[in-house]
Amino acid sequence: MFDKLRDFIADVVSPGAQAQQFDDTGYRLAATALMVHVVSLDGEPTAIEKTKLHSLIESRFGLDPGTADKLIAAATLVEGDAVDLYHFTSVIMRAVDEAGRIRIIEMMWELVYADGKVSEFEENVVWRAADLLGVSSRDRIELKRRSASGAATSDASA
Repeated sequence: MFDKLRDFIADVVSPGAQAQQFDDTGYRLAATALMVHVVSLDGEPTAIEKTKLHSLIESRFGLDPGTADKLIAAATLVEGDAVDLYHFTSVIMRAVDEAGRIRIIEMMWELVYADGKVSEFEENVVWRAADLLGVSSRDRIELKRRSASGAATSDASA
């Protein structure tokens, strides 16, 4: 509890401090910023989207919940300042192999399908990011199909 209070006070006193904790050249920050962008496209992210984002960041990047929160906060700050996707995708291209880039696009598709509604804006951003990350059309389509199928399966079991 004191850690959260200390973090809150530190953020009020110095709002950019959280962004400094995660290197601006780091692929995790860049990938998380892309995901924040996706969930923010259709307005304020829903509780389902936020939960899915946290879950993906924690499980795929192997982070504890507190570190994931800080990474998402830092990514939200840098995403708000970004003018295009290239800044983030270029960082990822330098640091991540093809399999890792495919996993990032898969995470983005999972976020798109998290709330059960797919907007053309969300779909377009994922396709553009995939193109910038060198993910093939075949892989993009397969990842989209798997994410849609997984979303339908989880909706049916809920």
